[in-house]
Amino acid sequence: MGGIRGPLAVLSLSLALVLPASLPALAVDAPLPPADGELVRVIDVTDGDTIRVEWPDGWWERVRYIGIDTPEIGHDPGEQDEPWGREATEFNRDLVDGQQVLLERDISDTDRYDRLLRYVWVETEDGWRMVNGELVAAGLADVHAYEPDTRHDQWFRQLHDEAIAAGRGRYGDGEAGEP
Repeated sequence: MGGIRGPLAVLSLSLALVLPASLPALAVDAPLPPADGELVRVIDVTDGDTIRVEWPDGWWERVRYIGIDTPEIGHDPGEQDEPWGREATEFNRDLVDGQQVLLERDISDTDRYDRLLRYVWVETEDGWRMVNGELVAAGLADVHAYEPDTRHDQWFRQLHDEAIAAGRGRYGDGEAGEP
């Protein structure tokens, strides 16, 4: 993972260039991907905040994104989608489906449904991006801090405030930010 910091500097600079000048600078710097993260491949996108990943040895597990909550989609026949559930799912799918991702652990390993709890990073041509934060910044996810897993909570809250101020996703004209 030694080559991550250079692309992240480019990503930070490019984000600074595209953010509206009227927004205040972030008080909390964007996080960097962990050097000790687990590289896995996304084999299924369940919804906006849950994926299924596969390790190189063929083992797979469900992963729930830490610190955020997206609207639900109906998984059973006749079950209704919550507003913006499909948009959040498609946004997530556009970011990670079939991609190799880096999983970052906080304190807890799993939730009550035995899903891994992780921050999920995807490498793009612009560098590494945290998917949890991308969903919040697009106005498609709410921020929910569940102790003790709160490492990036302040950053998520700033992204959420920016999404509201910019009217992205559920907070504006219906347009989500591009993944």
